[in-house]
Amino acid sequence: MKLPWLKPALEDAGPFVSVHLDTTRTDPSAATELTTRWNQCRSRLSSAGVADDLLEDIADTVLSPSSIGGRHGRAIIASPREILLDRVLPVPPREDAAAFGDAPVLLPLLQLTPYAVSQLLIEVDRAGADLHLRAPENPVIARSRNDIEGESSVDGGHDELHKASVGGGAQHGWRARNFDARVEDSWERNAEAVAQKVDALVVKHKPDMVLLTGDVRATALLKDALGQEARARLQVVSGGTRGVSMERASFREELERVTREFIEKRQRQLADQFHENQRRVTDSLAGVDEVRQALERGQVDELLFVVGQEPEGIEELIRQAIATDAGVSALEEGIASIPEGIGALLRWRDEATPSNELSSMTDDPRREDAVDPDRDDRTPHEREEDAIRG
Repeated sequence: MKLPWLKPALEDAGPFVSVHLDTTRTDPSAATELTTRWNQCRSRLSSAGVADDLLEDIADTVLSPSSIGGRHGRAIIASPREILLDRVLPVPPREDAAAFGDAPVLLPLLQLTPYAVSQLLIEVDRAGADLHLRAPENPVIARSRNDIEGESSVDGGHDELHKASVGGGAQHGWRARNFDARVEDSWERNAEAVAQKVDALVVKHKPDMVLLTGDVRATALLKDALGQEARARLQVVSGGTRGVSMERASFREELERVTREFIEKRQRQLADQFHENQRRVTDSLAGVDEVRQALERGQVDELLFVVGQEPEGIEELIRQAIATDAGVSALEEGIASIPEGIGALLRWRDEATPSNELSSMTDDPRREDAVDPDRDDRTPHEREEDAIRG
């Protein structure tokens, strides 16, 4: 995952204040607990020498109620003078953390990259659609919260929407069929108007997912009218109605399900890409020393680490990756097996590139096994199913 929004904050001379908090506010007790946890963080930062004025600014940020519902968190990076980065997290950090030092603490933020999913929700009917853009730093889809340049609705402008009732003789039947044809044409033209707006938003914002819900007929027409880039991201979500989808618990649950499936699929694809490159000894590396050398040479396209298995010095490796415009992605435990918990997908490879071939890893069985092309990567459940199939 590319992180251009993070790089400017790292260019400050520092020192840096880093705060990562669970800012969930589901009930009054949660708000009270948040205040208590923040006060503990504030006390540690004050003892470390952070100015009271800056701590007050951070407190105003983390304690102010937001429109975001459900579980979420907040990450703040600040210099002694000002807040450099204020990021809403789609899920809470693994644990609250506060630090003051020469370099910012980034790991708690980047451990959550699997959950950073941008989405465009389309609630469609035969007259048009309501559009809602959700970015990873604004993890909410709500009618009152919209980031599409002040526009949330598209109406096609063709208002022949309801077909005629049949009856009344041949002449009436001919007129009804003619009217019905105009209605069908209105639906199609309205869908084309919505598709034009959606395609433009997809090109500009590059959402990970385009979520479509609403009237069945309008949904089908819009699917046919969308461009290739939007269709490649498209996921139909059942149970929605224009203007009221997010008010339905059943729809919100379905939305959570398809989002969870997308996250799991993206994690598997990233792990599969890494493992396949390791088997072919192509554009990937694993291990702290190998990855560090590749970062120093500007070879890393994507830095990968396994959550809970991060090596010592991970913060420095993350900063090197961001400084060289490499992406950074976390893989949940059990998704990938990477020596020393750190790996990289490379931009290029040459003769000086460190190797993960087995001959270079002798006397380190754990690292040998992690890149062994003959290693069985199946889960116990998959092995059992394969045995049953014979």
